This record gives sequence, C-alpha cells and structure tokens, in this order.
Amino acid sequence: MSKRMRCAAVAVAAGAMAVSLAACGSAKESGDKADSTAGATTKGDAIKVGLLLPENQTARYEKFDRPLIEKQIKALTNNKGEVVYANAKQDATVQAQQVETMITNKVDVLIVDAVDAKAIATSVKKAKDAGIPVVAYDRLAEGPIDAYTSFDNEEVGKVQGEALLKALGDKAKSGKIVMMNGSITDPNAALFKKGAHSVLDGKVNIGKEYDTKEWKPENANKNMEGAISALGKDNIVGVYSANDGMAGGIITALKAGGFSTLPPVTGQDAELAGVQRIVAGEQYMSVYKPYAPEAEAAAKMAVALAHGESLDSVAKDKVDSPTTKGVPSVLVPVVSLTKDNINDTVIKDGVYTVDEICTAKYKAACDKIGLK
Repeated sequence: MSKRMRCAAVAVAAGAMAVSLAACGSAKESGDKADSTAGATTKGDAIKVGLLLPENQTARYEKFDRPLIEKQIKALTNNKGEVVYANAKQDATVQAQQVETMITNKVDVLIVDAVDAKAIATSVKKAKDAGIPVVAYDRLAEGPIDAYTSFDNEEVGKVQGEALLKALGDKAKSGKIVMMNGSITDPNAALFKKGAHSVLDGKVNIGKEYDTKEWKPENANKNMEGAISALGKDNIVGVYSANDGMAGGIITALKAGGFSTLPPVTGQDAELAGVQRIVAGEQYMSVYKPYAPEAEAAAKMAVALAHGESLDSVAKDKVDSPTTKGVPSVLVPVVSLTKDNINDTVIKDGVYTVDEICTAKYKAACDKIGLK
C-alpha cells in the first residue's frame, strides 16, 4: 500500500460514525483515469442501487455491511431509494450472472464486493457500457470502476504482525511461526500478507506459509494440521491468521494436535466467535474494522454517482487499481482488538453487547477481564 493510500484520516463520530477524510495526494496520470460521473444522469431520490456481496462464510457481510448500506441509502434518499441485493456465496461465475441481472433490471448504480477482483473486470465494463457506474466495495475490483472504499489493507497486515511480535516477546525466534494467508482471488489478502511480512520478516522464523482457498475455516484447519505434522507441535510458537474464521479452524487444529498451551493466534473482522475466543484466551487478537464508516462512504458515493454528482466532497483520496488510475476513494483506518480494549471498541460502538459476548460459557472469563 502506498503512502498516498495511508494518508486518509477518518473521524468516527459516536452513533452516526460520520466519515471525514483529510485531503491526500493525487494519483499518477498513466492508464485509464476513473470518471466519477461517467454514464450517470441527474435523478430524483427514487434510485435503484444494486448491492452485490461476495460470500456468507464471514459473518460481517450479512450482519453489518448489508444492513448498514441499506440503512444509509434510505437515509440519503428520503426513504425513496431501493437496494436490490444478491450474495454470490464465493462463486465468481454466479456474481458475473448477478451483474447481468442488475443490468437487465436497470439499476442506477452498482456497489460490488468482488469474489474475484480480476475476473469481475468484464462485468464491470458491461455495467459501464450500460451507463451504470460502479463502486468497488471492500475489495479493489479491476475494470473501469468509478469509486472505491475499503480499509487500509496493508496496514491491517502490519497491525496483525505487530500484535503477534508483541505476544511472542523474547520468544519470537525460539521456534517457528505458521502463516495462514487468505484467498489468492482476493486482492486484500495479498495486501494483508505484504503488510504482515513487512513487520515479521527477519524477526521470526516462518516454518510454513499457506494461501487458504476461499478463506474457508475448514481449509485453514487442514493446512494447520499439515503444519503441525511437518514442524512438530513443540516447534510452533505462533500463528499468523489473516481472519477470525480461519483462526477458529486453526485453533481447533491446535487443540486436536495436543497443544496444552495455545500459541498466540491473530485474526481479523472482530467476529463474535473471535471476540469470545479472545476473552477466553484462545485467540490473541483480531483487527476491528468499523464497518459503519465504510458502508456510509459506499452509500454516499453510490447516491452521488446515481445523481450524476461529483465525488469530491466524499472521496478525498485517489487509488490506482491494476486497470484504472485515480479512482476516487475512501480508506478507513483499523484498530488492533485485544482483551484490553473490547469495552472501548466493539462494545462502545454498539457492534455487540456484553450479554452477546459473555454467554454462560464465557462469563467467568468476562468477569476476569472486567466485561460486565
């Protein structure tokens, strides 16, 4: 991730979690340049917004992203805007078909979180050719996208790597760590990996490293079983896991592998099960990504594009994709979530209540760290 991409500053206000971004440098002039108003015409509030999310293995999409975006679209259109929703369930071919359906249904704008960022390019072009602007959501889709919002994904990997080093302390080079990266079809996974390596390389010994097919916990579980068999359980001192779902599969493998004391395991997404594992001391950390400002930015850009308006007041940054230069963008910062700041993050922001986290199974552990 370039310095330019990290310069976005986001202020999350209590309740509304409004996004305010500091102005950043402009993008390179080479390549196609994003046209934030291409194909759009001035419309009233009765717009139709297509929302395509990539999968339902990760809890965030149905629990947070979809309802937050739908709520923001309604708020920005005096309750007249309609959101047409579909989930690809990790199938890029299905998602391409869903784009075709959205074009047939003549949506005014598309918000797309790509299953496969490269494969979606043809579908993005078809939408643009039909006069439908496209907002790339959470993953930087290729093709002639008009706008993009996500988190600083290289920073995510750095936050994870730094947390793992902190957990390991002077044991960092006393054994091997296992790196469980995400799916190669997700461009974010490459950025998480890059960020983590920038922190970990030279400071730990990486015994095994995997790119996990489709981000599936069961695939991470099998990979971890293989790592334990290859390295030996006494030689594994830590595990870099790119997200919480995989962390769950990894921890199951560690327990089955005979670890009396679990090594520190990282994560991402602050899923409820992940937070509960952190409370219980099974998972060391997760990365909390405040979804409200990301969803708000996507909704604001989508409504502006549907109305044929400039994105200058929303997107203060510019990002280059492999195919499109100068894409108007909003990048949201992230937080390292450990047992020490659960109260000040996911509980304070209303993501979870104490009762949701501290079920009977976790009550004693919650009491121990002051979650009441």
